[in-house]
Amino acid sequence: MNAKHPIRAVVPCRACLSGEDLDWLGGGRSVSLALGLMTTVEVVPGPDGETEDSWKRGVWTFLRERLPGLAAHPPAVTVRSEAPAASGLSSSTARIVALFRAFTDASLSGRRVCDTTIAQWAYEFEFAVFNGGGMDHLAVVEGGALLLDGREQGLPAVRERLDLPAEWRVVVVDSGTHKDTRHHIRDVRAQLAAGDPALAAYRRAADEASGRVWEALRGRDLARLGAAMTDAHEAMRDHQRMSTPLLEELRRDALRSAGLPLKLSGAGGGGALVGVCRAEETAERVRRLERALRVSHPGARVLPTAAAPGTRRAPVPAERG
Repeated sequence: MNAKHPIRAVVPCRACLSGEDLDWLGGGRSVSLALGLMTTVEVVPGPDGETEDSWKRGVWTFLRERLPGLAAHPPAVTVRSEAPAASGLSSSTARIVALFRAFTDASLSGRRVCDTTIAQWAYEFEFAVFNGGGMDHLAVVEGGALLLDGREQGLPAVRERLDLPAEWRVVVVDSGTHKDTRHHIRDVRAQLAAGDPALAAYRRAADEASGRVWEALRGRDLARLGAAMTDAHEAMRDHQRMSTPLLEELRRDALRSAGLPLKLSGAGGGGALVGVCRAEETAERVRRLERALRVSHPGARVLPTAAAPGTRRAPVPAERG
């Protein structure tokens, strides 16, 4: 490691604008958006004194099985995250991807593992723990907005990519209640095995909403985007009970006080809501929302941010295979 230029990996988190679970259920579209709430992992000099960080130890063990010659123990790192934990914004995936990137950059003497491999390794690592999908890994590695075709196994296929308009901003409302993805994925897999009609109805409604979300993004139409994200949220709530009374109260407060439609991001029955507005309106909308929530929900936080731009901006055809 160069003391003047320490090894550092900076990775965005992501919001799901539509299509939770469709990335691993297969046969449906989802839309992700990378957010500028960053996770930073920096390799630091000195011995590793951290014994409680299971993610760090697990990532290092995974890499030692694939990269010959790595030391028995991982290097010391510092980790900083701007995204709230367990909030449906993929903060865990951002940390894992940043660990993969920082460890490989620090260990391979100038050689760089490509982004495609980092996403694949991070997906495989996390799938072994949560048995979930690959939207998060592609979203935080690729950046920008992605229209994804879900697959029952492996990373979803990227159908198209684009960047959010520069004049738009994202408002995150952290409810202060944690989501539980592990139990959610287990329960949905049981629904799938049983042929639950509620899940089938959700998959149809969420796929249709994803199509409308993407068309609104393509057309740079904020009103249509808000309506389509509302449809996506209602599919989550009405067919799969992913929302909670608290989250619905926050949505009503945001619409009443700031005129901002919000959608739950992530499928674990808690976490954060997201909305999109024009940059010049953001400060006033945030001020109104913070004032309303200070009285009704003092445990909630409002986090204005921007989209994290994509590394590849030109739309590409969906991968087939």
